[in-house]
Amino acid sequence: MITGIPAGMLLKKKPGKAGTLLILVSGITLTAAIGLFFNRVVFTNITLNYMLMGVSFSAVFSNRIPQRQLEQTTTWFHPILGVSLLAAIVDLGAPLDYHLILGAGLYTFVYIASRVFGKYFGARAGARATHMPATVQKYLGLTLLPHSGVSLVFTGIVCSVLAASQPELSSLVKGTIAAAAVINEIIAVIAAKKGFELAGEIGGSSESGGSALTEKLS
Repeated sequence: MITGIPAGMLLKKKPGKAGTLLILVSGITLTAAIGLFFNRVVFTNITLNYMLMGVSFSAVFSNRIPQRQLEQTTTWFHPILGVSLLAAIVDLGAPLDYHLILGAGLYTFVYIASRVFGKYFGARAGARATHMPATVQKYLGLTLLPHSGVSLVFTGIVCSVLAASQPELSSLVKGTIAAAAVINEIIAVIAAKKGFELAGEIGGSSESGGSALTEKLS
């Protein structure tokens, strides 16, 4: 809120594309700097999550500007966001030791199986409870299976916490997620593509009501 409210007030003045991007980048940088200060100086036993700080900053300023302006701001910021996400994922994936994959076989299987089960049946139960079309109930879970970016973000957080006190567990987590990222991204991308095909969103076999799946994902 400390950074989000001033950012929202400045954005209300409609400073144009360059001004908007400057406000957003400055706000994100200041938010990260505040988090770094608290992690280094104030807190000693816990670590603030930079991703959640960024989400909080975005939630505050986005609720203080009109919807149309928010959509325009999002469009302007998309290129910066894409490059930032790519850099973050590469940075998080670089330390993973893929030699640990062979030692994490069982854990990798349990992780992938549990995640697939939870994603598919959780999405199906939610879609059924909200009375979504049959295509959404059947295939939404398949389209949600790809996940490497999210897994690498939280792997970095977990490993940084465990590195000092439980280095062996940190290595186990790295091996498990590294293996899961490789295996799951091969299987999940195919499954997601098939889900879109079966729902009629892209070329291939389809069922009626396909557009509902895209609306649900958006």
